[in-house]
Amino acid sequence: MEASFEVDFCNKCDLSDPRKVFDEMRVKPVEVWNQMIYRSVCDDNISSARELFDSMPEKDVVSWNTMISGYTSVGKLSKARDLFERMPEKNVVSWTTMIGAYADAGDLETARMFFEKMPCRNVVSWNSMICSYTKLGRFQEALNLFEQMQSQGIVSDEYTFVSVLSACSRLGALEVGKWIHYLIQDWPQLGVRVRTALIDMYAKCGDISRAFTLFIKIKKNDVFCWNVMIKSLAIHGKTKDAIKIFYLMQKDGLKPNDFTFTSVLFACSHGGLVAQGRKIFYSMETDFGISPKLEHFGCFVDLLSRNGRLEESQLVVKEMPYKPDIAIWGALLGGCRVRGDLKLAERVIERATELESKEAGVHVLLSNIHASVGQWSEALNARERMENKKILKKVGRSSFV
Repeated sequence: MEASFEVDFCNKCDLSDPRKVFDEMRVKPVEVWNQMIYRSVCDDNISSARELFDSMPEKDVVSWNTMISGYTSVGKLSKARDLFERMPEKNVVSWTTMIGAYADAGDLETARMFFEKMPCRNVVSWNSMICSYTKLGRFQEALNLFEQMQSQGIVSDEYTFVSVLSACSRLGALEVGKWIHYLIQDWPQLGVRVRTALIDMYAKCGDISRAFTLFIKIKKNDVFCWNVMIKSLAIHGKTKDAIKIFYLMQKDGLKPNDFTFTSVLFACSHGGLVAQGRKIFYSMETDFGISPKLEHFGCFVDLLSRNGRLEESQLVVKEMPYKPDIAIWGALLGGCRVRGDLKLAERVIERATELESKEAGVHVLLSNIHASVGQWSEALNARERMENKKILKKVGRSSFV
């Protein structure tokens, strides 16, 4: 009987005014009230949802959870928490909603407090907390919580593995990543996100051979997985292999996307493959109907500049439909350093300064160009101008990211 009410109501709500249909109903089961609250929440009409919620003769846990989710969706955490504290009965969804809400607001301590207070947790609750740590850069805490999850015998799912493998990638924690790989049962049958996360983890942790072996073993890869492999090979200096993978994916029937071209142009740039990079860049629009974005122009300008094609790179910058950003001016300046072209370097610095960027790189490059030809006073002046503008050079540090 209750199910038939829901079906009948949902059918009637295909009309233009579902609230009118609802108001005219003589019998309104709690499921129908919940449907109306849910519709209001989906429309971001939280005041209407609350009006319905307060008018309910009877509420169940779904009613409370829906209203709490409505408040969290618009960032009203205090109202959500007030309802949560007043709930006569809470379930896993109630607790997990509060964990996610506080985590999304950046308050991981409160989120963890709710997590620890939960009387019963399922894999979704654990995933919510682990994923929140990973998203907010608390990678070690994500891995620590995953170990705790394993010790309690909770069965991990695809979302768990993607989160913790991502944390390993960011930390360069190869041994932990290998342990997680061992825990994954029948990984080739899991979703492509887990397979891609595994490949990315091995590559970012320095084991490019293992990453490539896994890539080859996977029967069906999506475009994102191919992109990760192309970029990983390029970062590890295997630029020609990255280009081969780019062409192989097309033979496999997959169409490159924006990120594919960013990755393959990066490979060309770092491998000095000018002719190949030029061909690929201009094929974007002619062969694939993809208009190059600013980052693609940046990769192409970098390729030309670092390989001595300053005139061509200047022409590309002049004719591109975007205003150059600091990355493009930096690429041109790098080309000036290769050639020792001080006059062009000064002009590039002047244009780059117009962006009012706080990036120290371009100023340091100019200083180094002067120093490389023995113009020590000019090199010192470039450094002093950087200091006067309060542009600080970032301290170098190693990273696997």
